[in-house]
Amino acid sequence: MARKKREGGGGPAGNEWLTTYSDMVTLMLCFFVIMFNPDESTQAQLDAISTSMQTGGLGAMAGGLTLSPGRNADLGNTVMSMPSMERGKMLGTALRKAVSVFSPEIRSNKIKVTHDERGLVITLAADAFFNPASARINIEATRDILLRLGTYLASDELRGRKFRIEGHTDAVDVDPAGPWESNWELSTARSINILHYLSDIGISEQLFQVAGFADTMPISSNATPEGRANNRRVDVIILDEGHL
Repeated sequence: MARKKREGGGGPAGNEWLTTYSDMVTLMLCFFVIMFNPDESTQAQLDAISTSMQTGGLGAMAGGLTLSPGRNADLGNTVMSMPSMERGKMLGTALRKAVSVFSPEIRSNKIKVTHDERGLVITLAADAFFNPASARINIEATRDILLRLGTYLASDELRGRKFRIEGHTDAVDVDPAGPWESNWELSTARSINILHYLSDIGISEQLFQVAGFADTMPISSNATPEGRANNRRVDVIILDEGHL
C-alpha cells in the first residue's frame, strides 16, 4: 500500500537561497565600487578590470549583467559630469603630476605633496629654502625647484584655481637681536617672499592668498630637532572651492 507523501517535506531543496545570496553579492559589489577611485588607477589597471569582466569573473556569471547603457548608466554619467566630480578628477590628476614633477625633492625630503581638507598641499621644507631665522630665499639652491613650481601652478590642470601660501615656524622664540619681533612676522615674510618670486616669474598675484601662522599649527612635536624641522615649512596650497 503506497504511503501518502507528507506535505512540505522530503522534496528537493528550493532555489530561494539564491535570491538572498545574489543580493549579498550585489551589495558587496556596490561597496567596492564606492570605495574604488579610478583617478588613482593607471589605464593599464582599468583595461585589466574591463577585460576580466568581459572574459571571466563577473562576466562569466549568467544573467543580470550587461554593458549596454540604460537608465542607471545615464544616471552615473550625470553624476560623474557634475562640477564637483570634475574638480575632484582635476585635483587627482594634479596630485599625480605634482608627485612626478617634484619626485627628486620628495625623495630628499625638501618637498612633501599631500591632500587635506584645504586642497592639494605642496610643503616646502623651510630649512631647504631659507637661511636660518631668515625670510630670504636661498635662490642659489632652490631656483630650479621654484621655477618648476611656477610652471606647475600655471599648468592646464590648475587653470582657474586659487592658491594660498601659508608660512609656519617651530616653537622656538626668535632672536631678540634679530629683525623679527616674533615668529608671526617671520612666517608671514617667508610666505610673502615665495609669492613675490612666483609673481616675478609670471604667476598672477591675484590668484594667491598669503598667511603666516607662526608655531600655532605644528605637524610634529617641538620637543625634538627633527620635529621642529618638520614644523618649519611653507605650504603652497591649491585650494578646494570650500576654502577660497
